[in-house]
Amino acid sequence: MMLLEYLPILVFCFIAIGVGIAPLILAYLVAPRKAVHHKNDPYECGFDAFGDARVPFDVKYYLVAILFILFDLETTFLFPWAVAIRDIGWLGLASMAIFLLLLTVGFIYEWFHGALEWE
Repeated sequence: MMLLEYLPILVFCFIAIGVGIAPLILAYLVAPRKAVHHKNDPYECGFDAFGDARVPFDVKYYLVAILFILFDLETTFLFPWAVAIRDIGWLGLASMAIFLLLLTVGFIYEWFHGALEWE
């Protein structure tokens, strides 16, 4: 009798697994299998996707990606600060001002050293 109470959870698990697997099976059955040349073209990387792995390429692609992630993650710290600004008071405001100052100095440093240039 006690196991009967867990029946809705078991049904829910089966439905969740079915909802997860059904699109995969449907895509396998319906999707075209013909290879398209455009899928093998370079996309936002600047060099051919296939060929010799030892071909030299510009490191700026990785540099821009790292800079984007760095500044994107740093700006995500602004959201919890903005939500809790009334609770943290002047100390929180001063610490965020220092954080934003360091963020701005880092951005200016990278800008003047040409890290954002594509030439």
